[in-house]
Amino acid sequence: LVQRPLVAIVGGAKVSDKVLVIENLIDQADGVMCIGGMAYTFAKTCNGMEIGKSLFDKKGADLAPKLMEKAKAKGVEITLPVDWKCGKEFTNDQETKIFTKDEGIPAEWEGM
Repeated sequence: LVQRPLVAIVGGAKVSDKVLVIENLIDQADGVMCIGGMAYTFAKTCNGMEIGKSLFDKKGADLAPKLMEKAKAKGVEITLPVDWKCGKEFTNDQETKIFTKDEGIPAEWEGM
């Protein structure tokens, strides 16, 4: 017995590595949260957000809009992060800053 609403959480670096999982979750869940590195690809290709030096999956860039369209057609909400902790280098001892989806991530920064 599945309790509703059912929301799935998917993370990782590449959309292209998870496309089949995400497609199956769209068929079964009421919502899908896409987090981790893959969220930058969704944010850039589907929402036009600047992502600075953050991870970007070129193969996934073609897939992300199609996944969003499939989810919309099925009435499934795909949720992306609304803010990101960023740095100028991927190190522990550095200045960090939070950027929102409305601000985007500036060119010299990368999401952590």
